[in-house]
Amino acid sequence: MNFKKIHIGKLISQRVQEIEIESMRICRFFDCTEKEIAEMYEAENLYPDIIMKWCKLLEYDFFRIYTQHIILYAPIDQKKYNKKKIGKSPLPSFRKSIYTQEIIEFILELILTGQKTKTEIINDYNIPKTTLYKWLQKYSATEGKKEKINDV
Repeated sequence: MNFKKIHIGKLISQRVQEIEIESMRICRFFDCTEKEIAEMYEAENLYPDIIMKWCKLLEYDFFRIYTQHIILYAPIDQKKYNKKKIGKSPLPSFRKSIYTQEIIEFILELILTGQKTKTEIINDYNIPKTTLYKWLQKYSATEGKKEKINDV
């Protein structure tokens, strides 16, 4: 999955094919024509309320894809964050330092395929050095166990 360039219409179309949902059901849910649904599949961007409806219909959280993009490509700069102490905001507060399994696999794949070095990962994605090395240790040990199990 390429989290840098998100084409939401293609992802929705892919999910529709995966779960084999009928186009008539989609049309009834959205109260629109098949042509309008096809246009949504071609759209690179959709309004959030439309994406929310797709999430409900397809039982998949498409917003997480955007969250992964933010974690990877727009991390909080701790130096700036610590200087600007913003008072209590009425907006909900989310922890950005939570990495999903998909993100971890994406980062480890970049290292294992030689696309990026550990230093580049640390600098480009602002992932703490200790976190990266813990992932490498944990998931390389897990892979070793899987290989041993498969050999038996």
